[in-house]
This record gives sequence, C-alpha cells and structure tokens, in this order.
Amino acid sequence: MIKTASSIDDVITSLQEIIEREISSNSPLAYFPALYRLVTIRVKQGIGNREFADSARMEKLDVLFANRYIEAYLARRNKKPHTGSWRIVFEAEKKPLLILQHLLLGMNAHINLDLGIAAAETGKGKELTLLHNDFNTINRLLFEMTDKVQSRIGEVSPLLGLLDRLAGNSDTLLVNFSLSEARDGAWKSAGEFHTSTNNANLLTSRDKKISALGLALIYPNSRWVRGVVSAIRMAESKNVRKVVEQIVSG
Repeated sequence: MIKTASSIDDVITSLQEIIEREISSNSPLAYFPALYRLVTIRVKQGIGNREFADSARMEKLDVLFANRYIEAYLARRNKKPHTGSWRIVFEAEKKPLLILQHLLLGMNAHINLDLGIAAAETGKGKELTLLHNDFNTINRLLFEMTDKVQSRIGEVSPLLGLLDRLAGNSDTLLVNFSLSEARDGAWKSAGEFHTSTNNANLLTSRDKKISALGLALIYPNSRWVRGVVSAIRMAESKNVRKVVEQIVSG
C-alpha cells in the first residue's frame, strides 16, 4: 500500500508502488515517479558515500521533500484537496502531451513549489544557510539524472531531437523551464517560508505562480511550437511500460 515515508528506503518503495500502479493503467503519471525514484536512489548513494555535509539532515530533507509528492498523489486518489500545482500535473494524465512535458510538469510542481517548503522545514529553528551546500548538491544530482533520462527518451520519442535542432533547447522552447532557475527560485522560496509568519498565505501565492508555469508547459503560446509538439508526439511510444523501462535503463 502506498504511504508516506519515514526513511529514504520508504521513499524508494512508495515511488515504486506508484510507478507500478500507473503502469497497470498505462498512465503517463508513471513517468515522473520513475525519474524521481532514480534521483532518490542516487541521493541514497550520495549519503552512503558521504557526499553531503550532514547525512542525517540530508535524509530528513529527502523524506520531507518526497512526502509532499506522495501526499499530493494520495490526496488526488482519495479525492482530497491538494495544491493547484499538483492538480495540473494529475489532470494532464489524459492530455495529448509529450513524455518530456509530463516529466517537466512533475518537476515544476516538485522543485518550484515543494523543494523550498521541504528545505524550510528541514532547517526549522536553525540558520537556513547551514543547509545551502547540501541543497545545491542534491540539485546537482537531480540535474545529472535529468540529463541522462532526457537522452534516453530519444529511444521512445524519435523526433524529440527536433526541439533541440529547431529551438536550441527543448526546455526553453516549451516554457523557458530552467533547472538552474528552478533551483535558485526554490532556495529563495525556502528563505521566505523559513522566516514567514503566515505560511498558508505564502503557499497560496507561490502555488498560484507555479500553477501558471505548469499551464504554460501544457499550452505553449506559439502555434508553431504547438505544431512541432504535436508532430513529435505522434511518433512517440504510447506504451507506458516501455517508456518507463527506457527512463530507468542504463
């Protein structure tokens, strides 16, 4: 049964259960947790290799961070309230989107909204700057895994390279989604949540902004871009299991 985590191993287990559940219904909602599970495994390895300044604190951050996604996923299944940023991700399940769009939607909600909140909770009662180096390290690992996965997607999305050739950078083409900007925005957000006396209002405001970015991922402004995206999608595999296997390969 999928449940919130109390350890990094719990996170890995819950993500695998989500992946399997979504694969069973051939849902593209399996793509983001497949990527996220790879990242979590890499973070666990990093903790074991002492790549972080404080291993216990890093595991705490990882668990708090992951639970925001797991809780949103469970809330959606149980028809309970959850953030607009995640609602957009889940409601995109049936939309004609690229594999890459589904991945970026999840990353948008999780990095741009959840990461700052999780970092603020991890550093609660302490100087947030103590977390900064480890925060940057976890983001570096995320970027590394994302690059690897994006290169693998070409096997199931043979025309995806058109985005790079025609626009220079596929992320920029879709929404000017930059991982480095997301990281910096998440750190700024962490500082705001760390010092705020009204986190509820801050969450509402931040969620509204990140929801707008999510909608921009789904609905690019340019008609030309929409046409290119449609052509690329036609050539993509619609077999979710096959796509997930490609994401986690290598």
